[in-house]
Formats: sequence, structure tokens, C-alpha cells
Amino acid sequence: MRTWRFVKQIDVSVLIQLVFLASLIVGTWVNLQNQLLLLRSDINRLLESQKQFQQQIEGLSKASICYEFRLRAIEKRLPDADIGKDEY
Repeated sequence: MRTWRFVKQIDVSVLIQLVFLASLIVGTWVNLQNQLLLLRSDINRLLESQKQFQQQIEGLSKASICYEFRLRAIEKRLPDADIGKDEY
């Protein structure tokens, strides 16, 4: 009957390959963390930009409503005015 034996020798090349693989894994992890930090800062800038844009839109909406009421008030005061009519 044969029994399996585990040889406890490690070649230098295998050791170098394991160290290289471990360094690749660590390097990839560090690069991923840096990319995530950049992505977080980009998202924060995008959200801030969106807030500013929303504030500008709200300001334009308020101005538009104000001008609409002013126009209606002017139209009520001048019911007989015909702006398109040319009188010489």
C-alpha cells in the first residue's frame, strides 16, 4: 500500500513567485484604495455642483413666477391696450 508524503522543500523560484504574487496583490489593493478616494472626491464635487445648480434653478423659478405675476398685473391694468396695433 502506497502512502502520500508531503515534501517540505520549497524551491527559491517558488518562493520568489509567491513573494511577487503577494506584492502584486498588495499593490493592487493600494491602487484600488487610491482610486476609491479619487472617486469619493469626484462624487463630493459633483454633489456640491448639483446643489449649486439646484439653487440657481430655484432662483430662476422664483424670478419667472415674479415676472408672470407682474405681467398679469400689467395686463389687468391695460385691458384695452393693443400692443400689436400701429397708430400713426
